[in-house]
Amino acid sequence: MAASGDVFTFNGGKVEPGERQNFRYRISETYLGDPVRIPVTIINGERPGPTAFLSAASHGDELNGIEVVREVAHEWELSDLAGTLVCLPVLNVPGFIAQQRYLPIYDRDLNRSFPGDPESTSSKRMAHRIFTNFIEPCDVGIDFHTSTRGRTNMLHVRADMTDEEVHRLAMAFGSKVVIDSEPPDGTLRGEATNAGTPTITVEMGEAHRFQRDLIDDALAGVQSVFAEYGILESAAVRWPGWRTIVAGGTEKTWIRADGGGIVDMHASRGELVREGEQIATITNPFKADDVAIEAPFTGVLVGILENPVVYPGNPLCHLVELEPEVRRVLESRG
Repeated sequence: MAASGDVFTFNGGKVEPGERQNFRYRISETYLGDPVRIPVTIINGERPGPTAFLSAASHGDELNGIEVVREVAHEWELSDLAGTLVCLPVLNVPGFIAQQRYLPIYDRDLNRSFPGDPESTSSKRMAHRIFTNFIEPCDVGIDFHTSTRGRTNMLHVRADMTDEEVHRLAMAFGSKVVIDSEPPDGTLRGEATNAGTPTITVEMGEAHRFQRDLIDDALAGVQSVFAEYGILESAAVRWPGWRTIVAGGTEKTWIRADGGGIVDMHASRGELVREGEQIATITNPFKADDVAIEAPFTGVLVGILENPVVYPGNPLCHLVELEPEVRRVLESRG
């Protein structure tokens, strides 16, 4: 871990207290031997404090988080910053250039390759360079994602809430929904946390676009985290109005299509739906043989289909149960 108020060092450079650096860091090479570089901004405050990283686009087509990280690094007033901020807006540069989820050519998931290995596959070598230089030195981290192509998510946090420091970070972000889950092996949030850097994943919206409302909500979450950890004195910890933690005993499900067809969704992401309520209809091209999809329990739609065509087994929506007190509050609002 980087000591508070110290120089931030990485392989090939350093950033002194009171200094900001924007640079492109080499993590690999192309077939022609040209460098593959990721953009990095490091702001080292004059006052001592924790070291935090913000990362996005480990999946190259997930764009919302890129704008969150860019705006924090280049539009926020950070003169009173306490500690160090490591901003990594595009981790998967080859995927971003190709506008693909995975690393093109290698067809590997960068977000299943951490902490990396300097003598293994291309993706693990890239992950190793990123992880050892810019993730391990940090005290906390937020990794931004969107849903995969054809689906969209309400803004929510994924975190291992059994870890006390991850729990603190997740609650500080102030999202309405926190999904308590152990991360798969190789994910940035899981491997960073295992290495001593508590990290959460923020899911928000859909691939291939900027969604201003979600970006603004995520920026408010970052500001809240900075307040919790004393990184910005001007910030304040936020309360989202209501919050539910989706833990192991909470009912949750991906509702899937039992037949192929064209989908008409009747509810939006983040919307409360009640047990038995029709949330979608699947029809054939002649608008005949309608199949009604009903909510199996009362809950909130964390994710929904955007592409309106399905095969049998395709996911339609991600429904999670609400804690009883949260459900009562939302139902009282109609």
